[in-house]
Amino acid sequence: MNSKQKKTIALLIVAAISQSVYAQLAIEDKAMRYQQERMVFKQWDRGKFEPGSGWLGINPYYWLTWGLHPNYPDTDRRPLSAWGPQTQRLGLIGVMNNTSGAYKLEADTLRNTALLEISNHSGYLSAADPLWMLYYSKELRPVMEYSDYGILGALPVPVRAKVISEGTFSWFKNELDVLKERIEGARSANMDRSSRILAYHRLLMEYRRLSATWATRTVNAEKNMNLINRQRSVKSGQVNIDSWTSESDVEIAKEVLKSRKY
Repeated sequence: MNSKQKKTIALLIVAAISQSVYAQLAIEDKAMRYQQERMVFKQWDRGKFEPGSGWLGINPYYWLTWGLHPNYPDTDRRPLSAWGPQTQRLGLIGVMNNTSGAYKLEADTLRNTALLEISNHSGYLSAADPLWMLYYSKELRPVMEYSDYGILGALPVPVRAKVISEGTFSWFKNELDVLKERIEGARSANMDRSSRILAYHRLLMEYRRLSATWATRTVNAEKNMNLINRQRSVKSGQVNIDSWTSESDVEIAKEVLKSRKY
């Protein structure tokens, strides 16, 4: 078989296939199309059930098709009808979404409340408390960051030596250590924020009383040193008493008696 014959046979085969394709006609089944339209997007139209009943209801195809299912055309069976299963499912999904949203909102509220309570009670977050940052941290800094120089630096050298030798300085440091430990305990313990703030306030009041006692003792130490120095000066004869007689004491007593009111 030569090439010319091969080409001829190929053209015949192509022509036969084309003829068979053009010979097929499009078939339109109204019953199927109407059913698809009813079930998907259009109304459940009682007049579009194929085959129809015909003249006087004598169409045999109608009875063959719908005779065993007489109620089918009368009942709306679309999934998306007013009471269809898909509509009911979507409605149920909407109700479940609303319920889930309500549960989620409640859970979020409980979560936020729990986080707020944790932040109010946890000692790990006490450093971020606004009242501690703005007020108590500054007022209690002399307790938390005290040093020997900060305590003794403002005192005169003799007074400094006296409070150290008498043990007043060591007593004051021990009291500061105790206060510092209590402040750190109040900051690290898990407690209600109001209780923590009250603890800060009580410790601040104790520090102020302690600071006042320390100031009083240092002042008294300085006064005692001055008195001792004066006594030593008097005993050593370094103080001169001018124009004193025994009659001076009598005159002074008389003046006191005259000026008294009662």
